[in-house]
Amino acid sequence: MRRTPLLQTDLHESLVIMAECLQVTGSFKSRGACNAVACLGDRAMETTGVVTHSSGNHATALSYAAQTFRLPALMVIPATASPNKVEATRRLGAEVITHGITFDNREQVAEEIAVEQGLHLIHTYDDWDIVHGGATTGLEILEDASTATCLVAPVGGGGQISGLALSVQSFCPTAAVIGVEPELADDAARSFSTGQLQTLTADPPTIAEGVKSKAIGERNFEVMVRRRLVADMVTVSEQELVETVCLAWQTLRLTVEPTGALGLAWLSGRIHRATPQQPTVVLLSGGNFEADQMARILTGGDQ
Repeated sequence: MRRTPLLQTDLHESLVIMAECLQVTGSFKSRGACNAVACLGDRAMETTGVVTHSSGNHATALSYAAQTFRLPALMVIPATASPNKVEATRRLGAEVITHGITFDNREQVAEEIAVEQGLHLIHTYDDWDIVHGGATTGLEILEDASTATCLVAPVGGGGQISGLALSVQSFCPTAAVIGVEPELADDAARSFSTGQLQTLTADPPTIAEGVKSKAIGERNFEVMVRRRLVADMVTVSEQELVETVCLAWQTLRLTVEPTGALGLAWLSGRIHRATPQQPTVVLLSGGNFEADQMARILTGGDQ
């Protein structure tokens, strides 16, 4: 784990970036994964290893955490996931299952394996230890940018933004936490607006593969919707998402995967802009994706 930097940018005088793409394993997921594995020991929970289901970043992060604590790890990853993320997970010593794994069955398969092999299932987002690990982003932001009035983060299953909201609302309740997700995977936004848990009925065709969760987790729904610790949810089009990835590459000089770039929707004006004395902090949550996908985005092939 490392403390990621808050960076000033040339994009707007009010904008500050938290570059979680520079975190261990290339995404914010290491925070929750390390906390969850550490908590097993803290609670004297005996386990022969850990298992999870993931589209990539959580699997890599949990593999890193398991290796650090010398635990076996097994990852259930959809066959369509990024080959780079799968390979990064294997390099960290985890066993990876992809054959026959889909968007629809990955969670069930992981649960069955946990029972059959006696492994501890660490859910990718619907787990308080994961959420509390993610809360460290909020603590760091408040220490380094105490005058921030708006914090913007991507939303998939809701683990990161729930942790962020818990820490920010505990220590700076006047600051607003805002979530962003793709229009093509807008279950969290619909849940937020209706007050009822909404789901995705099929694998959404968004380039932001890291937010392809069927629905936000039960714990995350409690934080985001029931307790309303998240101030708002907005969505962006695939075209806007492509543009923000290019913007991060060309202007911020950072390689940010589409999911990680969702928060840059702040620049579209859909999210209230603070004054220069009251900055907005945008989390760039990850930087792991294929070189050929990056090339297609930069050359207009994914537009």
